[in-house]
Amino acid sequence: MSTPTLHSPHHDATEHTHRLGCGHVALPHGDHTDYLHDGHLHRAHEDHYDECEPAGHVECASHTHSHGEGCGHVAVPHGDHVDYLHDGHRHAAHDGHWDDH
Repeated sequence: MSTPTLHSPHHDATEHTHRLGCGHVALPHGDHTDYLHDGHLHRAHEDHYDECEPAGHVECASHTHSHGEGCGHVAVPHGDHVDYLHDGHRHAAHDGHWDDH
């Protein structure tokens, strides 16, 4: 699993408190939970939220399942593409393989 980029553009926690039932999609991610908000994935960090983005390119080499409409996995809009929540990871199509976000 990739390490999230911390202290990337962040958002003041007083703008909105992410938690179960806050109205945003919650995605388990390693040791924390990301929240989908305004097309970005945010994670709580001290008194603010950081955008939780993968650091570098991490190919999920053992992933043989093809994602798409009707594949049975949750589709998560993410920037200019769609991630699919699968086995506790977000997978995104990239150059003929799936990246692990």
